[in-house]
Amino acid sequence: MSMQKQGQVKFLWSCGKGVRKYLIISIICSACAVIFSFIAPQVMRIIIDSVLGEEPFSLPGIITGWIDRIGGRAVLTEHLFLCAAVGMVFTFLSAVFAGLYKYYVNRFGEGTVKKIRDVLYEHIAHLPYEWHVRISTGDILQRCTQDVNVIKQFLCNQVIEVIRVIFLMVFSLVVMFSMNVRLSFAALIFIPVILGYTMIFLGKISSRFMDADIAEGNLTTAVQENTTGVRVVRAFGREAYEMDKFDERNEHYTGLWVRLGNVMSVFWACGDIVTSVQVMTIIILGVWQCVHGGMTVGTFMAFITYNQMMIWPVRQLGRILSDMSKSGVSVTRIRSILDEKTEEEQPCENLKPEIKGNIEFKHVSFSYEDVPVLKDVSFTIKAGEKIGILGNTGSGKSTIAHLLNRLYDVKEGSGAVEIDGVDVRRIDRAYLRSQVNVVLQDTFLFSKTIRDNIAVSAPETPLTEIRRLARISSVDDAIMEFGEQYDTVVGERGVTLSGGQKQRVAIARALLNESPIIIFDDSMSAVDTETDAKIRQALAKNKNNVTTIYISHRVTTLMDADKIIVLKDGRLAELGSHEELLAKNGIYSHVYEMQSGVAAELEEIELEEAGAAKAGAAADVTDGKGGM
Repeated sequence: MSMQKQGQVKFLWSCGKGVRKYLIISIICSACAVIFSFIAPQVMRIIIDSVLGEEPFSLPGIITGWIDRIGGRAVLTEHLFLCAAVGMVFTFLSAVFAGLYKYYVNRFGEGTVKKIRDVLYEHIAHLPYEWHVRISTGDILQRCTQDVNVIKQFLCNQVIEVIRVIFLMVFSLVVMFSMNVRLSFAALIFIPVILGYTMIFLGKISSRFMDADIAEGNLTTAVQENTTGVRVVRAFGREAYEMDKFDERNEHYTGLWVRLGNVMSVFWACGDIVTSVQVMTIIILGVWQCVHGGMTVGTFMAFITYNQMMIWPVRQLGRILSDMSKSGVSVTRIRSILDEKTEEEQPCENLKPEIKGNIEFKHVSFSYEDVPVLKDVSFTIKAGEKIGILGNTGSGKSTIAHLLNRLYDVKEGSGAVEIDGVDVRRIDRAYLRSQVNVVLQDTFLFSKTIRDNIAVSAPETPLTEIRRLARISSVDDAIMEFGEQYDTVVGERGVTLSGGQKQRVAIARALLNESPIIIFDDSMSAVDTETDAKIRQALAKNKNNVTTIYISHRVTTLMDADKIIVLKDGRLAELGSHEELLAKNGIYSHVYEMQSGVAAELEEIELEEAGAAKAGAAADVTDGKGGM
């Protein structure tokens, strides 16, 4: 067994902790089922050779004595139903134990798969943010559902079949050799042939299963992206493009399964040919021995039955091994997730210092893979200050927020991010994130009520407090207009609400945590400037001692900040208050003038439209009077 296979078996065995007893019980029941199934052909042999025929009873002495006491062969000949009843009893016992081993192996399989799901979900929940960015959602869903189900099918069906096949082969060969050595050797010759071509095909099947699994993940990703982004698809008329993309991936996925089906067809055809040749060979040789007195008819019939009991399970071993190969691929894909280091496994002193809100970036440089984002950035923020961050797309604004709450860590030798003089890499992540609250632009809401979404971190929060936070984020009035008010259920990803409403609900949710540092990462981009100002005024009134960082493209959002940081191409280009930066006549001043000019033009257009509407209304009144 290869090291990879050993690792897969060890993984499944470890996940079976607590339910392994059911596997052991099922193995015992399987052995009993096989033993009782082997007794039935012997009953048939005795009936043909010793009850209907003249051969002496070849049975243990205790059974022979019992037959003699009831009247011997004559009584059995007159009452053949007794022999049939004995055969039925053993057949019935075999069926009972077969049912029991199926029951217990299902208990083992379901329990093991439940553990796999629990471990997988918990592990994914603690994987670094960069892993979630790197891996597509469709691929994650594929591994958590389809791959887990493949393992479930293997554990509930194939694993016990492997053991059963081994039992059948061993018992069959032992009994067959005890009955006829030459014929047993003839039957045995074909088994290496069956196992040989099975192993050859197994390598081809395994790689094709892996390709098909990856293609299915890509197909799932296409469906997931299209359904979650349905509004964007419809808004830009991209239905045809998305259908073509899905069709391309679907065709590729179908082609892989067709090619896999071709290999499987050849595999099963070869198996049928070899198995049929083996059975016919045994029949021909057995008939020849019966004709020449080398074997009785009853023994030949029993031998044929045992050969069938051996050869067809061996034949099925190919199917079992192919399914095992598929489950091996699934185990490998799941373990590749579990082998990823979680945030907890990465080095950290897990300090939990009292955080007041003083922040310092010391010559911080950061790259996403090989793409530099921040380049030697340094600045300080005092506790309780209100800071604005402005910059073009890709200048590193959001990266500052990610580094502060350790969604990413600064690499050694690339500077340091400190809070109250402590390097954030030394602070416990969960504790740090409870102290540094981030409201993102891309707001995610759960498919729950608005109340549940706001109180997600503290479900027992009273409605009065939830409404107070909603008023601060200027969303309470909008919520109260809904029919169910705070009990209104938002759709998937908050589709029921507008973009601005979702952002304001997210702000209220963030405010529920009394954290000393709060970051608004362009989280008011979807609200109008008037609402933006109301929210900032309410925040300033209710969060006096909180360090507040506003990241935005909108100058009006930042102009009231104590200090504004301007980034350009990953570097700190300007730093100062609104007035100081205007006096420098640099980047900030240019952006301010440009946005102020656009705002003035829009205001002029609105005034003209309002004037035109007023003039039109006056003309309508005059016309009405003239008509009278």
